[in-house]
Amino acid sequence: MPDSRSYTPPAGHHFLTPFYDLGVRLSTRERVWRNALIELISPKNEDILLDIGAGTGSLAVLVAQRNAATRYFGIDPDRHAVEIARIKARRAGIEAEFAHKLFAADAVADWPAPSLATLCLVLHQVPLDEKLRLLREIHAVLQPNGRLYIADYSEQRSWLMRKLFRATIQKLDGKADTQPNADGVLIPLMAEAGFLDVCELTQLNTVTGSISILSGVKGAQGA
Repeated sequence: MPDSRSYTPPAGHHFLTPFYDLGVRLSTRERVWRNALIELISPKNEDILLDIGAGTGSLAVLVAQRNAATRYFGIDPDRHAVEIARIKARRAGIEAEFAHKLFAADAVADWPAPSLATLCLVLHQVPLDEKLRLLREIHAVLQPNGRLYIADYSEQRSWLMRKLFRATIQKLDGKADTQPNADGVLIPLMAEAGFLDVCELTQLNTVTGSISILSGVKGAQGA
């Protein structure tokens, strides 16, 4: 089971969770990257989407707007974020199931195996060994040929993006967990976790650094 000490609240501190949506919207060009993510995922009627680190449920609403037939399941270790997500789903009148748990394969054993998984703005907040654990466990629960999409701070390629990243995200979340992302560790980690065809689909510059959308697929034999 994962260690709760590896968990960082969505906005870095529990007392900031109610302001998380506003902060993400203002600092990450959220509408742009979330819409790009939905376009890339292109959820189908038969898809089952598992959203790890679902936060306040923003992706659930967008998935339902794109394709209401796609089944959505979200898991997050922050109780306040999950409460907000459930309220947001009820207000939007959408079908979405949320669990307040640390993610592990056995934590979602009662849910159907997903054909899609998403991991948004999570990996930059956790230690290197936890990054790899999460990726391995996502790989384990995906259906054969299932696909993982990551939207997160990844390699900061320009001087400006590195400077902005240091001045914002690393000030909030610390350097130890965030620096591997900035150095480009995510693609190698995805491959180490067993994903195939790992690639960066797009990268978006923001005032807090560049956010990449990455993808990888689980093999047909699950290996």
